[in-house]
Amino acid sequence: MPPDPDRPDEPLPEDPEPAPDTPDPDGLELARRIARQVNAGTPAPQRPPRRKRRRPIEPMSSGARPDDRDPQPIGDVLRRMVEERGWRTDFDVHALIARWPELIGPSNAAHCRPEAYEDGVLTVRTSSTAWAVQMRSMAPAVVARLNEQLGSEVVRRILVKGPDAPSWSHGRLRVRGRGPRDTYG
Repeated sequence: MPPDPDRPDEPLPEDPEPAPDTPDPDGLELARRIARQVNAGTPAPQRPPRRKRRRPIEPMSSGARPDDRDPQPIGDVLRRMVEERGWRTDFDVHALIARWPELIGPSNAAHCRPEAYEDGVLTVRTSSTAWAVQMRSMAPAVVARLNEQLGSEVVRRILVKGPDAPSWSHGRLRVRGRGPRDTYG
């Protein structure tokens, strides 16, 4: 029977506790009762306080002497990186090609140009056979000067090639012959 709202002094009926034999459909009440029984008998175990891991103390500043953490000049950083990665030879070869007229002189550079570099051998192409002969005779002195100016033993030998001869064959058919002879070296 529902309570009458017109009679305020009438006590409200309380919900009867479920009988222990009747299971709770979701098991929530059973879990609460077990938890109350467990907590009522024994005090909660005390955990030891957590210890913080100590990291090694690193100084905030490097001190009186220079350190890797200090700002460093960009030239020193780049030089160290080039050495660590093995780019020294590549940089020296590019410097040689960029400074070619300065290293061998403007008149020689007008008739000789660096064409390739591989394993210490610099290949130079000349504008005529006369310049090829001249460059072959100067090759040891040029090697010494290049290595002196670059500061390392980059070039061990110079291979001098004469001018590229034009192709005299045109079309599909060919005639065997001796060619243009000494016109192009």
